[in-house]
Amino acid sequence: MLSFRYYGPKNFNSRDLDQETWIVTERVTLITGASAGIGTELARVFAANGHRLALTARRADRLEALANELAAKGGKKPIVIACDLQEADAGDKIAAALAAEGVELDNLVNNAGFGAFGDAIECDRAAQLGIVDVNVRALTDLSLRFADQLIRNKGGLLNVGSVAGFLPGPGMAVYYASKAYVISFTEALRAELAPRGVRVTVLCPGPVPTEFQARAGVGSGHNTALLNVPAADVARQAYRGLMANKRAVLPGLGIKIVPFALRFFPRGFILSATSRFQRQRQ
Repeated sequence: MLSFRYYGPKNFNSRDLDQETWIVTERVTLITGASAGIGTELARVFAANGHRLALTARRADRLEALANELAAKGGKKPIVIACDLQEADAGDKIAAALAAEGVELDNLVNNAGFGAFGDAIECDRAAQLGIVDVNVRALTDLSLRFADQLIRNKGGLLNVGSVAGFLPGPGMAVYYASKAYVISFTEALRAELAPRGVRVTVLCPGPVPTEFQARAGVGSGHNTALLNVPAADVARQAYRGLMANKRAVLPGLGIKIVPFALRFFPRGFILSATSRFQRQRQ
């Protein structure tokens, strides 16, 4: 997709035709955490629907493989930006890479995120602060940094939260809290950006079978088949939800029930039940 931006006299009239400057800017969808899981599937869905992509994640080899896969299907090869969102200057690096390519965003997908399983006081503190860096700080930075482009191009913002964001999370306290932030922040941005023509959606999946569980240290001792939805299905539902400007997308019947059911139970009961559920995942 292309957008046309005019750089010329502020008070333009026909006498200024020889002074006008038009710059053609290609528009892209930026997807973070695109090297695996839901991020990879989101890239495939956006590409299949004709979007030019910019992909970022830590693992350059996986990004290149995905970019080549998508290009082989007939689309323009995605821009690859190898970047660790835990680094404080990650947003600067991404912005510089996009500027160097001469592109602007019409969609931003903040998908990158990770968790750590175990009691907060026993887990590695640096790792938990890294969760805040990626799940909260980087998501906030990119959402605000590129908001002007999304407004200018009447685009969309998709932030990936989790059903965990509706719950307190003993056993994964920082991760659950980070996703509560994502839900609250995204809904607030939706109210602020809607009058400016930007679609804003939060995606709240359940425990999707991806590499997330292995990185978080979650065991397989508890069957969550009722909540599990394949990453490809999650991505398709997320794309449709963003294009339809839905406030939230909760993939799967089991996940849709969770926020509704929580209204009928005291917070203390929910806290205890979540704690038992987490212990069963060891």
